[in-house]
Amino acid sequence: MQTKRRLSVVAALTASIGLLAACGSGVQPGEGSDAGDGESSAAGGSATASAWITTGSSALWADSFEWWNEQNPDEAFEVEAFANDAYKEKIRTAVGAGNAPTLIFGWGGGGLKEYVDNGNVVDITEGTQDVLDRVIPSVAAGGIVDGSVYGVPNAQSQPVIMYYNAELFEQVGAEVPTTWDEVMEVTATFNEAGIAPFSVAGQSKWPYLMWIQYLTDRIGGPEVFQAVLDNEPDAWSDPAITEALTKIQELVEADGFVDGYGSVVADANADLALLYTGRAAMMLQGSWVYSTFKADAEEFTMDGGLGYTTFPEVEGGAGDPANIVGNTSNYWSVSADADEAAQETAVSYLNEIIFDEEYTDLLLSEGGVPPVTGLEDRIAEIEDSSFVELAYGMVRDAPHFQLSWDQALAPAAAQELLTNLENIFLLQITPQEFVDNMNATIE
Repeated sequence: MQTKRRLSVVAALTASIGLLAACGSGVQPGEGSDAGDGESSAAGGSATASAWITTGSSALWADSFEWWNEQNPDEAFEVEAFANDAYKEKIRTAVGAGNAPTLIFGWGGGGLKEYVDNGNVVDITEGTQDVLDRVIPSVAAGGIVDGSVYGVPNAQSQPVIMYYNAELFEQVGAEVPTTWDEVMEVTATFNEAGIAPFSVAGQSKWPYLMWIQYLTDRIGGPEVFQAVLDNEPDAWSDPAITEALTKIQELVEADGFVDGYGSVVADANADLALLYTGRAAMMLQGSWVYSTFKADAEEFTMDGGLGYTTFPEVEGGAGDPANIVGNTSNYWSVSADADEAAQETAVSYLNEIIFDEEYTDLLLSEGGVPPVTGLEDRIAEIEDSSFVELAYGMVRDAPHFQLSWDQALAPAAAQELLTNLENIFLLQITPQEFVDNMNATIE
């Protein structure tokens, strides 16, 4: 069944790059679309399997399924597209009722584990080794539950990166911080110069996650949050979390963030504008915003005004400074409610289509970060090689890649996390109150 993808289809995919969710509860695939009732397509052949996609990614996935259907008319997919919020509601209902599509589009983490625990998806370890052999292990791990494969990565990886305005650093004569102590020192330097040290989109809440995630990992390592995921009693009481929260509030009290940060909205890209217009020196955000920097401030971005680096080390911390946080990828899972023929079709599609050479090149050409091994030479040839080399190297070399906490947790706990974290940044609760509130969510 192995066949070569037609170049015309590859070209048709170009317009759809950037499909992956922005970090946490931010911009998700298809968010903002007016679609929502479901648009169906089964071009070519008679449908034996099905897939639901989000409208923001429908050009990418619709074209790939159309190609599959043309090449495999007896094993065709019927594909429906939904707006992001409509999809999330519909897939939750369908999975619970036993009416899920053959391929289930998801974000890994707590949602995938819940599917596995409830018997909603099948073990696809056999049949997906070709595609998984192409994928960076830290990303493939996001689809593995209890040692078995239940999800195959299907999109670019998006680590959280520290962006900075290189012109402002030159203006004040400061070095880009590599440790937390240096973060606090440069915060004072920029404040003395009348420049906000950090931009953050506080009204959107989810950008706050990047801070606690990195600080907790740098201080205590990935085992700290893993205890939360394992529902260990009082897991939020780990001293690393309390120290991370304390450091956040110390940064707030040191005027580390732009005035009015609690009203800055990520969806409007206001946090990015504060950086490239020179009103803020640094910003912690996902790799997905790089394309927006290029679109909104191309000269600044391409002529050296925009800098990017990894999150600083915390002196004396137990975490590996190479660990990263962000969006590992989106994932396809195979429904346990599908018949055997449909399941086999789905597995074949995953193994043959995902991250083949042409698709990987397409992602690279758009500044994406395919979680695929051995891309160094190809990355060196692209226009955005400097940025992609950093982001790709972070993913490739990460001993641990932590999925955004609000995606890793169950929905109710995730919402409680966002609420309490906002209160931490606004200095409305203490670290101990945060810990107590979050411990109450552990089942």
